[in-house]
Amino acid sequence: MTLCLPEFIHRYFAAEAAGNSAELAATFAPDGAVRDEGRDIRGAAAIAAWIDAAKARYGNTTEPLRTFEAGGRIHVIARVTGNFPGSPIELDHRFTQSRLGITSLEIG
Repeated sequence: MTLCLPEFIHRYFAAEAAGNSAELAATFAPDGAVRDEGRDIRGAAAIAAWIDAAKARYGNTTEPLRTFEAGGRIHVIARVTGNFPGSPIELDHRFTQSRLGITSLEIG
């Protein structure tokens, strides 16, 4: 199934699927941040390192399943499969964005 996602979010998931951490980081605004596993990651270099480390640790793949808007955020529910207990799981990727890119992503 193909979801209709805003450009930056579409590019985020395409880069994640391709394993291209530099392109994934480029989807974020200059002050963009990620909150994942209780950690805050800010800035392009840190975001690229975060996704590289996650791929190395978990060997994960992410498949967007459905999307909706609520509370000023774009939610993308995705199936995440990898080397971790309970795999696969569905996680809510909560995005905010500006004209410059993704301003925040919370995964949970």
